[in-house]
Amino acid sequence: MPLYEYTARNTTGQIQKGQLEAQSPEEVNAHLRKNRMMLVSVRQAPKAMKFGGPAKPKTRDIVIFTRQFATMINAGLPLVQSLTILAQQTENKALKDVTKAVVYDVESGNTLADAFAKHPRVFSDLFVNMVAAGEAGGILDTILLRLATFLEKSDALIRKVKSAMIYPGVIMTVAGAAVAILLIFVIPTFQSMFASVNMQLPLPTRIVIGLSQLLIHYWWAILAAIGLGLFALKRYYSSSTGRKNIDTLLLKAPVLGDLLRKSAVSRFTRTLGTLISSGVSILDGLEITAKTAGNRVIHDAVMESRQSIAGGETIAAPLEKSQVFPPMVISMIAVGEQTGGLDEMLSKIADFYDEEVDVAVGALLSLMEPVMIVVLGVIVGGMVVAMYLPIFDMMNAIQ
Repeated sequence: MPLYEYTARNTTGQIQKGQLEAQSPEEVNAHLRKNRMMLVSVRQAPKAMKFGGPAKPKTRDIVIFTRQFATMINAGLPLVQSLTILAQQTENKALKDVTKAVVYDVESGNTLADAFAKHPRVFSDLFVNMVAAGEAGGILDTILLRLATFLEKSDALIRKVKSAMIYPGVIMTVAGAAVAILLIFVIPTFQSMFASVNMQLPLPTRIVIGLSQLLIHYWWAILAAIGLGLFALKRYYSSSTGRKNIDTLLLKAPVLGDLLRKSAVSRFTRTLGTLISSGVSILDGLEITAKTAGNRVIHDAVMESRQSIAGGETIAAPLEKSQVFPPMVISMIAVGEQTGGLDEMLSKIADFYDEEVDVAVGALLSLMEPVMIVVLGVIVGGMVVAMYLPIFDMMNAIQ
């Protein structure tokens, strides 16, 4: 997303400047209004500024920061003193600098939520809104502990999905390297040998030799074509229509689609359940949840639910219409709405689907291993057989 620089005025009339990643200036304005700030000016930041800043802290660093912050607040330490201690002991430089800036803003009279909101690369909308709810309700330490638990479980879920992607990626990379080595260094040796005999080569052998010559002489064109293809795919995915189409295909993919669907359901229910139980309004909760969905189809379904709630209807109906959420999830959400225990019901669904993600990851890995072995065996074995076919013909001719 583009990075915008903004100047805004807070509730005390002070001018504040900051940066925010958003789809449009209107989204920047909406974010600032939600955090009780009035936009003065906004412009898109130069690209160099986006990539020149410090790296984003890891989730683990933010979890430790949040837990330690909660412990100090619960022990009765003043807010500024707690933040100062955290700034001194945090090892991550980016988080250290951000914490120092937060201390300055809090000392200047800003609320903690407003201070966090100035650093969207470190503290998400979910983080800021939960902190604001904790400040308003006088239960900041409890909210921070919930936040730390949520971030830990969310990070664990992401790592599970990534682990399922790493294995096939590594196998495909090794297979590609092996095939390239065969085509560049081994096949030309056989080609020279066959050329000296001056015999008619079988079709499979001619195909492999043709691929070898193509890779040796036009490797630059192949790399350029791959680069252009990836660039075009990235541009298409960055558009609203392209992202929705690709995300729809991913959800419909065999095995992988089931894993992505279950992880999306788990993330949606845990995020929304955590926000509602922390005192964030359901409309704000749905908007934040939609932004963190990670899938355009899920995002659209959640935003339709938000419109449904705003119109006095239920959450469950639009979610059912999207055909993304399983019937059990829809039924449990409907029961939670009727009984007034939606946050507890969402947490139960999230716990169940965390276990389902574990099962789906195991199923994907167990399926991928034999498939990759077979594919690699067919490719490499096929090339070897193709190069030995002329040798067999020569031996038959001699006999």
